[in-house]
Amino acid sequence: MTVNKRSKHSRMRGSYTHGWGAKKKHRGAGHRGGRGMAGTGKRADQKKPSIWKNEKYFGRFGFKTKGAAKEINPVNLSYFEDNADRLLSEKAIEKKGDVYEIDAAKLGFNKVLGCGMLTKKFRITSESFSKKSIERIKQAGGEAVQLKKNPGA
Repeated sequence: MTVNKRSKHSRMRGSYTHGWGAKKKHRGAGHRGGRGMAGTGKRADQKKPSIWKNEKYFGRFGFKTKGAAKEINPVNLSYFEDNADRLLSEKAIEKKGDVYEIDAAKLGFNKVLGCGMLTKKFRITSESFSKKSIERIKQAGGEAVQLKKNPGA
């Protein structure tokens, strides 16, 4: 049983090439055909299928920036005005008295924009609203309920 194996560089002292054959071999990135993704553009279409197999070849990978903006999925007031009865029949929203109660997050939206005029009363709950949307909801006799933003997130 060997206790300690001597490192290659100490055993190869005095050898001209340290076991890599000719002097030109094992010189650097040129021996590998380039660094990283280099060399794939030289050979036309016959090289592409071998690149496609590597899922990490295209696109950006690695670290995400800390202050990355959250993706906004907005909806206009006109959508609720036009589709209120359909959403009610699908049980996506509720109606209490003459007020339609809408949870925008349940429908997949996180911001309500003010495009469109309201004739019905809405009580809309969402993460964020535009100023105009809040005005128009209140003008129609409804209420805009903004969810508290989580300070830790």
